[in-house]
Amino acid sequence: MKLDILAIGAHPDDVELGCGATLAKEVSRGKKVGIIDLTRGELGTRGTAETRDEEAFNAAKILGVQSRINMRFADGFFTNDKAHQLEIVKMIRYYKPEIIICNAIDDRHIDHPKGSELVSDACFLSGLKKIETFYNDEKQSQEPWRPKVVYHYIQWKDIIPDVVVDVSGFMEKKEKSVLAYKTQFFDPNSKEPETPISSKNFTDSVDYRARNLGRLIGVEHAEGYTVERFVAVESLFDLK
Repeated sequence: MKLDILAIGAHPDDVELGCGATLAKEVSRGKKVGIIDLTRGELGTRGTAETRDEEAFNAAKILGVQSRINMRFADGFFTNDKAHQLEIVKMIRYYKPEIIICNAIDDRHIDHPKGSELVSDACFLSGLKKIETFYNDEKQSQEPWRPKVVYHYIQWKDIIPDVVVDVSGFMEKKEKSVLAYKTQFFDPNSKEPETPISSKNFTDSVDYRARNLGRLIGVEHAEGYTVERFVAVESLFDLK
């Protein structure tokens, strides 16, 4: 399956929170988009791995993505080593995305920068011809593939973005996809323990952070990204 964009998150809900509106916008433009979750979020304080599976499925339907899979790496304990890199390489070579969007380069949760580095390293390795991989039980080795660009979304920490995307008109879909994780976020009737992301302030921040980035570029809402290399444009007039 050839994808235009492959979005990857350490946990279910990372992608929705980090780039959900961007994905919804690109889907509306006819782009083929897929999501990979590295773990099932099984160490999360609220809910279970099983409820997270169901919530991730529902969120993917809301965003309208082509595919969503879970790598089932160990939540909290996966590492950026050869074994994990090769598993991601297989998926990059299978989906052949032009663009990969992944976790923040620095964040409060230790899995986020780990996931960021793991995916970034796998993107480089995926382009090396002498690394041989096989998808599932296929006997023919995969062809090398390297995405054109890797973007890192912004999560808990307020990292200054290199690129800001106008997502005006797509925040409602993003917020619905986030709230599909009903065990995770604000619920005044919940008896579960409080967490940093279960407050009403955090839920409200999904909108007000996007509004603030939008304000800075003169639109209603925006999502920001950091990049690993210079962003090239044909002309200065390509910039908003």
